[in-house]
Amino acid sequence: MKRVDAFMAVTVAVIWGMGFVVAKAGMVHFSPIFLMALRFLLTTLCLIWFFRPPIKMWKSLFFIALVSAALQYSLTFTGVSGIDASTASLLIQLEVPFGLLLAWLWLGDKLSLKQAIGVLISFVGAILIIGEPRLSGDLIYAFMVIGGALSWAVGQIMIKKLGSPGGFMLISGVAVFATPQLFLASFLFESNQWDQIETASLGAWGSVIYLGAIMTALAYALWYRLIGLYNVNQVMPFLLLLPVTAVIGGVFFLGETLTTKMIIGGVLAIAGVGIITIQRAE
Repeated sequence: MKRVDAFMAVTVAVIWGMGFVVAKAGMVHFSPIFLMALRFLLTTLCLIWFFRPPIKMWKSLFFIALVSAALQYSLTFTGVSGIDASTASLLIQLEVPFGLLLAWLWLGDKLSLKQAIGVLISFVGAILIIGEPRLSGDLIYAFMVIGGALSWAVGQIMIKKLGSPGGFMLISGVAVFATPQLFLASFLFESNQWDQIETASLGAWGSVIYLGAIMTALAYALWYRLIGLYNVNQVMPFLLLLPVTAVIGGVFFLGETLTTKMIIGGVLAIAGVGIITIQRAE
Protein backbone atom coordinates (compact mmCIF):
# COMPACT_ATOMS: atom_id res chain seq x y z
CA MET A 1 0.00 0.00 0.00
CA LYS A 2 1.28 3.49 -0.86
CA ARG A 3 2.27 5.71 2.06
CA VAL A 4 -0.33 8.34 1.20
CA ASP A 5 -3.04 5.67 1.20
CA ALA A 6 -1.80 4.24 4.51
CA PHE A 7 -1.94 7.74 6.02
CA MET A 8 -5.45 8.08 4.60
CA ALA A 9 -6.50 4.83 6.28
CA VAL A 10 -5.07 5.99 9.64
CA THR A 11 -6.91 9.31 9.32
CA VAL A 12 -10.20 7.52 8.69
CA ALA A 13 -9.75 5.33 11.78
CA VAL A 14 -9.05 8.35 14.01
CA ILE A 15 -12.04 10.29 12.65
CA TRP A 16 -14.32 7.30 13.20
CA GLY A 17 -12.94 6.69 16.69
CA MET A 18 -13.75 10.24 17.77
CA GLY A 19 -17.13 9.79 16.11
CA PHE A 20 -18.18 7.49 18.95
CA VAL A 21 -17.38 10.22 21.46
CA VAL A 22 -19.15 12.94 19.47
CA ALA A 23 -22.21 10.73 18.83
CA LYS A 24 -22.45 9.79 22.52
CA ALA A 25 -22.49 13.49 23.39
CA GLY A 26 -25.03 14.21 20.64
CA MET A 27 -27.36 11.50 21.92
CA VAL A 28 -27.80 13.43 25.15
CA HIS A 29 -30.28 15.42 23.04
CA PHE A 30 -31.08 13.49 19.85
CA SER A 31 -32.45 9.94 19.78
CA PRO A 32 -29.91 7.54 18.16
CA ILE A 33 -31.57 6.69 14.84
CA PHE A 34 -32.83 10.24 14.36
CA LEU A 35 -29.29 11.53 14.91
CA MET A 36 -28.07 9.15 12.21
CA ALA A 37 -30.85 10.29 9.85
CA LEU A 38 -29.81 13.93 10.32
CA ARG A 39 -26.21 12.87 9.80
CA PHE A 40 -26.91 11.30 6.41
CA LEU A 41 -29.23 14.13 5.40
CA LEU A 42 -26.33 16.54 5.88
CA THR A 43 -24.02 14.22 3.96
CA THR A 44 -26.52 14.13 1.09
CA LEU A 45 -26.81 17.92 1.03
CA CYS A 46 -23.01 18.22 0.98
CA LEU A 47 -22.37 15.80 -1.88
CA ILE A 48 -25.37 15.22 -4.12
CA TRP A 49 -24.90 18.46 -6.07
CA PHE A 50 -21.45 17.37 -7.20
CA PHE A 51 -21.54 13.56 -7.20
CA ARG A 52 -24.67 11.94 -8.60
CA PRO A 53 -24.54 8.14 -8.97
CA PRO A 54 -25.66 6.78 -12.35
CA ILE A 55 -29.13 5.25 -12.54
CA LYS A 56 -27.68 1.81 -13.29
CA MET A 57 -26.17 1.77 -9.77
CA TRP A 58 -29.35 2.73 -7.91
CA LYS A 59 -30.54 -0.80 -7.15
CA SER A 60 -27.16 -1.88 -5.78
CA LEU A 61 -26.80 1.35 -3.81
CA PHE A 62 -30.24 0.93 -2.27
CA PHE A 63 -29.30 -2.42 -0.75
CA ILE A 64 -25.78 -1.31 0.19
CA ALA A 65 -27.30 1.67 2.00
CA LEU A 66 -29.86 -0.55 3.71
CA VAL A 67 -27.23 -2.95 5.05
CA SER A 68 -24.12 -0.80 5.58
CA ALA A 69 -25.84 2.40 6.70
CA ALA A 70 -29.49 2.18 7.77
CA LEU A 71 -29.31 -1.19 9.52
CA GLN A 72 -25.74 -0.85 10.70
CA TYR A 73 -26.06 2.62 12.22
CA SER A 74 -29.46 1.93 13.74
CA LEU A 75 -27.99 -1.06 15.55
CA THR A 76 -24.60 0.42 16.41
CA PHE A 77 -25.70 3.77 17.78
CA THR A 78 -28.80 2.52 19.55
CA GLY A 79 -26.27 0.23 21.22
CA VAL A 80 -23.92 3.14 21.95
CA SER A 81 -26.80 4.99 23.63
CA GLY A 82 -26.95 2.27 26.29
CA ILE A 83 -23.25 1.63 26.97
CA ASP A 84 -20.06 3.68 27.15
CA ALA A 85 -18.60 4.92 23.88
CA SER A 86 -15.24 3.38 24.83
CA THR A 87 -16.84 -0.04 25.44
CA ALA A 88 -18.75 0.15 22.15
CA SER A 89 -15.58 1.06 20.28
CA LEU A 90 -13.88 -2.09 21.61
CA LEU A 91 -16.80 -4.30 20.57
CA ILE A 92 -16.96 -2.69 17.14
CA GLN A 93 -13.49 -4.12 16.52
CA LEU A 94 -15.33 -7.28 15.52
CA GLU A 95 -15.78 -5.53 12.17
CA VAL A 96 -12.27 -6.67 11.32
CA PRO A 97 -12.61 -10.43 11.99
CA PHE A 98 -16.12 -10.37 10.53
CA GLY A 99 -14.74 -8.65 7.44
CA LEU A 100 -11.89 -11.12 7.08
CA LEU A 101 -14.18 -14.13 7.46
CA LEU A 102 -16.70 -12.76 4.97
CA ALA A 103 -13.96 -11.88 2.48
CA TRP A 104 -12.71 -15.47 2.79
CA LEU A 105 -16.15 -17.02 2.42
CA TRP A 106 -17.67 -14.61 -0.10
CA LEU A 107 -14.79 -13.27 -2.20
CA GLY A 108 -12.38 -16.18 -1.91
CA ASP A 109 -9.65 -14.09 -0.24
CA LYS A 110 -6.94 -16.13 1.45
CA LEU A 111 -7.19 -16.62 5.22
CA SER A 112 -4.01 -17.94 6.81
CA LEU A 113 -3.68 -19.85 10.08
CA LYS A 114 -2.11 -16.79 11.69
CA GLN A 115 -5.04 -14.62 10.64
CA ALA A 116 -7.49 -17.25 11.93
CA ILE A 117 -5.73 -17.15 15.31
CA GLY A 118 -6.06 -13.37 15.30
CA VAL A 119 -9.78 -13.67 14.58
CA LEU A 120 -10.18 -16.14 17.47
CA ILE A 121 -8.32 -13.89 19.91
CA SER A 122 -10.52 -10.94 18.91
CA PHE A 123 -13.67 -12.94 19.61
CA VAL A 124 -12.31 -14.07 22.99
CA GLY A 125 -11.69 -10.42 23.86
CA ALA A 126 -15.26 -9.53 22.89
CA ILE A 127 -16.60 -12.35 25.06
CA LEU A 128 -14.66 -11.01 28.05
CA ILE A 129 -16.05 -7.52 27.47
CA ILE A 130 -19.69 -8.61 27.27
CA GLY A 131 -19.10 -10.81 30.32
CA GLU A 132 -18.30 -7.74 32.43
CA PRO A 133 -20.80 -7.70 35.35
CA ARG A 134 -21.63 -4.01 34.96
CA LEU A 135 -22.94 -4.76 31.45
CA SER A 136 -25.26 -7.51 32.70
CA GLY A 137 -28.29 -5.22 32.48
CA ASP A 138 -27.24 -3.72 29.15
CA LEU A 139 -26.33 -6.81 27.12
CA ILE A 140 -28.97 -6.00 24.51
CA TYR A 141 -27.06 -2.79 23.73
CA ALA A 142 -23.75 -4.64 23.53
CA PHE A 143 -25.20 -7.19 21.12
CA MET A 144 -26.68 -4.37 19.03
CA VAL A 145 -23.16 -2.99 18.58
CA ILE A 146 -21.91 -6.47 17.61
CA GLY A 147 -24.80 -6.82 15.16
CA GLY A 148 -23.86 -3.45 13.71
CA ALA A 149 -20.28 -4.65 13.25
CA LEU A 150 -21.47 -7.68 11.30
CA SER A 151 -23.81 -5.56 9.18
CA TRP A 152 -21.00 -3.14 8.39
CA ALA A 153 -18.68 -5.96 7.33
CA VAL A 154 -21.36 -7.39 5.01
CA GLY A 155 -21.79 -3.93 3.51
CA GLN A 156 -18.07 -3.63 2.77
CA ILE A 157 -18.13 -6.91 0.85
CA MET A 158 -21.13 -5.66 -1.13
CA ILE A 159 -19.20 -2.49 -1.94
CA LYS A 160 -16.14 -4.49 -3.00
CA LYS A 161 -18.28 -6.50 -5.41
CA LEU A 162 -19.71 -3.25 -6.82
CA GLY A 163 -16.26 -2.11 -7.94
CA SER A 164 -14.75 1.36 -7.61
CA PRO A 165 -17.15 4.11 -8.75
CA GLY A 166 -15.18 6.66 -6.70
CA GLY A 167 -15.33 7.48 -3.00
CA PHE A 168 -17.44 10.63 -3.13
CA MET A 169 -19.77 9.15 -5.74
CA LEU A 170 -20.33 6.06 -3.61
CA ILE A 171 -20.94 7.79 -0.29
CA SER A 172 -23.23 10.28 -2.03
CA GLY A 173 -25.30 7.44 -3.46
CA VAL A 174 -25.36 5.58 -0.14
CA ALA A 175 -26.40 8.75 1.72
CA VAL A 176 -29.24 9.48 -0.72
CA PHE A 177 -30.83 6.10 -0.03
CA ALA A 178 -29.84 5.80 3.64
CA THR A 179 -31.44 9.13 4.59
CA PRO A 180 -35.10 8.14 3.97
CA GLN A 181 -34.40 4.63 5.28
CA LEU A 182 -33.13 6.06 8.57
CA PHE A 183 -35.92 8.65 8.88
CA LEU A 184 -38.46 5.87 8.35
CA ALA A 185 -36.76 3.70 10.99
CA SER A 186 -36.70 6.64 13.40
CA PHE A 187 -40.39 7.41 12.99
CA LEU A 188 -41.21 3.72 13.44
CA PHE A 189 -39.16 3.16 16.59
CA GLU A 190 -38.60 6.61 18.14
CA SER A 191 -40.65 9.70 18.99
CA ASN A 192 -40.56 13.48 19.61
CA GLN A 193 -38.33 14.18 16.61
CA TRP A 194 -39.74 17.67 16.00
CA ASP A 195 -39.26 18.66 19.65
CA GLN A 196 -35.65 17.54 19.40
CA ILE A 197 -35.09 19.83 16.41
CA GLU A 198 -36.75 22.84 18.07
CA THR A 199 -34.79 22.53 21.32
CA ALA A 200 -31.38 21.47 19.96
CA SER A 201 -28.39 23.46 21.23
CA LEU A 202 -25.41 24.57 19.17
CA GLY A 203 -23.46 21.68 20.66
CA ALA A 204 -26.08 19.18 19.54
CA TRP A 205 -26.02 20.58 16.01
CA GLY A 206 -22.23 20.51 16.16
CA SER A 207 -22.39 16.75 16.65
CA VAL A 208 -24.60 16.47 13.57
CA ILE A 209 -22.09 18.51 11.55
CA TYR A 210 -19.15 16.37 12.67
CA LEU A 211 -20.99 13.11 12.00
CA GLY A 212 -22.43 14.21 8.66
CA ALA A 213 -19.68 16.29 7.08
CA ILE A 214 -16.48 14.87 8.59
CA MET A 215 -17.19 11.34 9.80
CA THR A 216 -19.39 10.43 6.83
CA ALA A 217 -18.84 12.68 3.79
CA LEU A 218 -15.07 12.96 4.19
CA ALA A 219 -14.02 9.78 6.03
CA TYR A 220 -16.26 7.38 4.12
CA ALA A 221 -15.27 8.87 0.78
CA LEU A 222 -11.64 8.14 1.67
CA TRP A 223 -12.54 4.66 2.97
CA TYR A 224 -14.53 3.65 -0.11
CA ARG A 225 -11.64 4.79 -2.29
CA LEU A 226 -9.30 2.49 -0.36
CA ILE A 227 -11.77 -0.42 -0.53
CA GLY A 228 -11.91 0.02 -4.30
CA LEU A 229 -8.12 0.10 -4.69
CA TYR A 230 -6.97 -2.60 -2.28
CA ASN A 231 -7.86 -6.05 -1.04
CA VAL A 232 -10.34 -5.93 1.86
CA ASN A 233 -7.83 -7.74 4.08
CA GLN A 234 -5.28 -5.00 3.43
CA VAL A 235 -7.58 -2.17 4.45
CA MET A 236 -9.59 -3.59 7.37
CA PRO A 237 -6.64 -3.89 9.84
CA PHE A 238 -6.20 -0.10 9.97
CA LEU A 239 -9.39 0.00 12.03
CA LEU A 240 -7.12 -1.11 14.88
CA LEU A 241 -6.66 2.57 15.71
CA LEU A 242 -10.40 3.23 16.03
CA PRO A 243 -10.87 1.89 19.59
CA VAL A 244 -7.63 3.49 20.80
CA THR A 245 -8.91 6.90 19.70
CA ALA A 246 -12.40 6.27 21.09
CA VAL A 247 -11.18 5.01 24.47
CA ILE A 248 -8.87 8.00 24.90
CA GLY A 249 -11.67 10.36 23.85
CA GLY A 250 -14.20 8.63 26.09
CA VAL A 251 -11.95 8.87 29.13
CA PHE A 252 -10.87 12.49 28.61
CA PHE A 253 -14.05 14.03 27.21
CA LEU A 254 -16.86 11.89 28.65
CA GLY A 255 -15.32 10.80 31.95
CA GLU A 256 -15.75 7.10 31.17
CA THR A 257 -13.90 4.33 33.00
CA LEU A 258 -12.90 0.78 32.08
CA THR A 259 -12.70 -2.16 34.49
CA THR A 260 -9.73 -4.54 34.52
CA LYS A 261 -11.79 -7.23 32.78
CA MET A 262 -12.85 -4.83 30.03
CA ILE A 263 -9.28 -3.64 29.55
CA ILE A 264 -8.06 -7.23 29.18
CA GLY A 265 -10.87 -7.96 26.74
CA GLY A 266 -10.10 -4.80 24.80
CA VAL A 267 -6.39 -5.60 24.67
CA LEU A 268 -7.19 -9.08 23.35
CA ALA A 269 -9.59 -7.70 20.74
CA ILE A 270 -7.00 -5.20 19.56
CA ALA A 271 -4.19 -7.78 19.77
CA GLY A 272 -6.18 -10.11 17.54
CA VAL A 273 -6.47 -7.40 14.94
CA GLY A 274 -2.79 -6.63 15.48
CA ILE A 275 -1.89 -10.23 14.62
CA ILE A 276 -3.91 -9.87 11.42
CA THR A 277 -2.13 -6.60 10.62
CA ILE A 278 1.32 -8.14 11.13
CA GLN A 279 0.28 -10.99 8.89
CA ARG A 280 -0.60 -8.57 6.12
CA ALA A 281 2.70 -6.72 6.55
CA GLU A 282 4.59 -9.96 5.96
